[in-house]
Amino acid sequence: MAKQLGNTETSQAWLEKDRKYVWHQMMPYTASQNPMLVSRGEGPWIIDESGNRYLDAMSGLWCINLGYSNRELAQAAFDQMVEMPYYPLTHSHKPAIQLSEKLNHWLKGDYRIFFSNSGSEANEVAFKIARQFHEQNGQPSRWKIISRYRAYHGNSMGALAATGQFERKYKYEPLAPGFLHVPPPDCYRCPFGRKPEACHLECAEIYDQVINWEVPETVAAVIMEPVITGGGMIVPPPEYLKRVREICDKYGVLLIVDEVICGFGRSGKPFGHQNFNVTPDIVTMAKGITSGYLPLSATAVRAELFDVFRDDKQYAHFRHVNTFGGNPVACALAVRTLEIMEEQNLVQRAADLGAALQKKLQVLSNHPNVGDLRHFGFLAGIELVVDKSSKTPAPADFVGKVIAECKNNGVLIGKNGDTVRNLSNVLTLCPPLIVSDDELALIADTVIQAIERVGAATTV
Repeated sequence: MAKQLGNTETSQAWLEKDRKYVWHQMMPYTASQNPMLVSRGEGPWIIDESGNRYLDAMSGLWCINLGYSNRELAQAAFDQMVEMPYYPLTHSHKPAIQLSEKLNHWLKGDYRIFFSNSGSEANEVAFKIARQFHEQNGQPSRWKIISRYRAYHGNSMGALAATGQFERKYKYEPLAPGFLHVPPPDCYRCPFGRKPEACHLECAEIYDQVINWEVPETVAAVIMEPVITGGGMIVPPPEYLKRVREICDKYGVLLIVDEVICGFGRSGKPFGHQNFNVTPDIVTMAKGITSGYLPLSATAVRAELFDVFRDDKQYAHFRHVNTFGGNPVACALAVRTLEIMEEQNLVQRAADLGAALQKKLQVLSNHPNVGDLRHFGFLAGIELVVDKSSKTPAPADFVGKVIAECKNNGVLIGKNGDTVRNLSNVLTLCPPLIVSDDELALIADTVIQAIERVGAATTV
């Protein structure tokens, strides 16, 4: 159990101020009245104001890859802050140059890097670049973007339009026009009614149909994560991404790969798409780029695409500015983050940890309330159901009890919340890449025991 050590009266005083002043993310009003008040972080652990310790098996919000309170990262930020804390990238500075070079090394290609602050912004930049590229390449009618149902690409009006989680969109529409959606590559709940042994990659072939239905000359780009993460950890068939790349090439459509969660070693490769041997035209990234320590994101554009922006005609340059994007402190911090990952061989460590987690969780495959186990590198999704034969999704209270049971035993896990109606039933795991073998065992054992206890005590 998490052990209480701190002053409860002090915690309550802080919470009273919280209730008066703070508006929390993704929380209904009643739940937001009693949030956990996090005080400190140590490696993969957080400590609340009352002194309770929790192993953070979600890396904050899929981002604290190097754990909390890493002094080398803090020192890198401090050193840059006292040397030069800010200058916009209307000109340049060395940390941005160093990081751009490092990202090209990790991407194993030739890319130009545009910096922003968040994954949403990185995707907005990608959409604008894709549309302007086609316009300046003599195809001004190409403006539509194809995404997938259940996918998440951000919360701004364009990125939310690309998002295929319609519980996130409700009450905010109409959003930006021109965004289309196709069914996800969900092998467990196949939208095409196929069993794995009878799969003909309909989930990939649908792109060919939709591009034709929409008229190919109107489609600018396809955007996708290597796997759908926050929408339920949906892992595609191995051939899926390569087939979508082929269809994009066939019609002159750009492929944007959203690596905001899957990037920076999380998949067991530097970037998630490298597991599928494809080369994107545009790659968006954030979160793990600084291990979550400071806001930073990047949009990487293949050098060949950048060529159409070299013209000095009026309006030919990319007319997009970001006050804080590419902040020198964040860039210096990101460079040190990637250096540490290289020094500690954390990409391979992520692959090893992911394989170990998959092996440990395999015991759940026979549990009556576990419909599917899904893994991608050091990411895992556990789909909870009423029973295996019906695949009826487990209700919210069952999922909530499992998460609460884990928290009561000192481990924080996540779920796919506010995504698709009646399908917020997938537990998610995204631990820091620096967890020890013993800490990994604690995560797995706690999750297994929580599902077993809640399943035994609850009729779903």
